Amino acid sequence: MVALPRTSGMELDIVSYGRRGPGAPTVLNVEQIEQVKRTVSRSPEVMVKVSGGAREAGGVRAHLQYLDRHGKLEIETDEGVVLRGRGIAEGLLAGWQLDLCRSQYRPKPVAGKDTRAKLVHNLVLSMPAGTPPQKVLQAARVFARENFALQYRYAMVLHTDQAHPHVHLVVKCEHEFEPGRRLYVRKETLRRWREQFATLLREQGVAANATPRQLRGARKSLKDPIHHRLRALRFAASEVNDGNAAHGAAPRESSFMRARLSRIAKDLQAGTVAEDQGQSRLTATHIEVVRGWRVVAQTLRMQGITALASQVEHFVLRLPRPVTDRTHLQAGLLAHLQTQRRAAAQSRNARSR
Repeated sequence: MVALPRTSGMELDIVSYGRRGPGAPTVLNVEQIEQVKRTVSRSPEVMVKVSGGAREAGGVRAHLQYLDRHGKLEIETDEGVVLRGRGIAEGLLAGWQLDLCRSQYRPKPVAGKDTRAKLVHNLVLSMPAGTPPQKVLQAARVFARENFALQYRYAMVLHTDQAHPHVHLVVKCEHEFEPGRRLYVRKETLRRWREQFATLLREQGVAANATPRQLRGARKSLKDPIHHRLRALRFAASEVNDGNAAHGAAPRESSFMRARLSRIAKDLQAGTVAEDQGQSRLTATHIEVVRGWRVVAQTLRMQGITALASQVEHFVLRLPRPVTDRTHLQAGLLAHLQTQRRAAAQSRNARSR
């Protein structure tokens, strides 16, 4: 494997800059200055995530068939071969010898969490709408080769059926030549992969960045689709209005989201708001981030890069204050309640005339 070298000092730890204090500014190197430019100019952010992984050969087969749309899309393998047509998944499974994996024949737990080892990791490498799909594919191709070639078998498929072009990458978890060695994906792994994928896209001439969302003031998106959340919000609002938590049947959406909104609705109905402990942690992180950005602006001015320093200062002023998912959902639920009550009042006034 030939790993991409990581430039020393390329990463910019804004929080640690904030802790340095105004009396101990440092000097930003060229890579860090470029990182600041991309971040404050809101360059498109790459996404690299694990979207799951099968623990049985049947699950791997089903996922591969879904990715290539049952033979309609091309699958590219770790051997550089492009395949298309029905039956491709079966051939890949045979070549990957998943039946020899140690965890393959462990029985699935009847109840509780499935702790069997994964056979594959399902990765997604994505860019925002407007990015040339073939450049995303080329960057993903190099990314896979540098990280997994001659170690872990893999296959990839480009999807363009959504606005944002993305590549699905299925990677076998067990090492090909070292029995017992497995591929583990941790938070640090994902951070490093994001930076690497962004670098590869920039080499393709695509503006791409990889920074933590806290530094950009971006909210963590909830897993449920937007329309499911809104349907659940309306249902929870009706519970509060009717004073009956068992009113009607909830819309078909995530049971996790339904339970979460139900708890918030009951708190509002009782006139109590549970303390959101996560909010204080988010606020503390936000304060450190703002302090760090201000030290970066000061450092840039000391280096004579005044225009970029002004951009950083303007960027800091526009950073939104972070809120937890609970606070966000509670505000949305209250907004729905107020809208419904105004509509009900208007309806009563119209009938009384």
